[in-house]
Amino acid sequence: MPSLGWTILCDFDGTISVEDVIDSLLDRFGRPGWEALEQDWRAGRIGSRACMSGQVALLDMNAQELDRHLDGLWIDHAFPAFVARARALGVPLRVVSDGLDYAIERILGRYGLAGLPLAANHLSPGTPPQRWQLSSPYQAEGCLSGTCKCARLAEARAGGAARTLLIGDGASDFCAADRADFVFAKHRLIEHCRAAGIPYVPITGFEDALDLLPRLLDGSLLAAPAEPAANTAA
Repeated sequence: MPSLGWTILCDFDGTISVEDVIDSLLDRFGRPGWEALEQDWRAGRIGSRACMSGQVALLDMNAQELDRHLDGLWIDHAFPAFVARARALGVPLRVVSDGLDYAIERILGRYGLAGLPLAANHLSPGTPPQRWQLSSPYQAEGCLSGTCKCARLAEARAGGAARTLLIGDGASDFCAADRADFVFAKHRLIEHCRAAGIPYVPITGFEDALDLLPRLLDGSLLAAPAEPAANTAA
């Protein structure tokens, strides 16, 4: 089955991963102050890039502690099969995340998915020891996110993608969902797509996405009405 020019952009935290990686790190290794940054972000006083940069600077862990923690985190059990299905169907897939590149690469590597195309914030050791710093190689002018997913959509189109499928779950995906051609939505993204009239289907995980992808490519999903959402919890 030809891909008909589709490209998939897929969020990581809460979409591919079972839990949010940075939240789990802060809960375990965060020094006081990270909760105030989280509150400022949720209230709209700062963007996610400023929030994440400040929170990463408050992590107190060494590299071995980081790796042991990451090795205890899991992804949706059906995601490797979804990647294999996309490859078999000739559909490029890129992970686009406002999370941490090192964490994503290490977690995906345990599932045989090392080298999957990725756009995310860059985590690197800071000074003194046990301190860390964040940089954002995929930010865009005027965007407050560390990784501008709208810019990644535009990049995919400039690279030859005729149509884009976004797979995501939350606020970091809202802006990109407005610009994607179709969305597989989880959690808060379901309500956003519904309210904004964005073409989407709700999913609970990648088992659903496995069944839906061929229907998207052959056009039958585009002709069908959106299915009722079974789970809209945040």
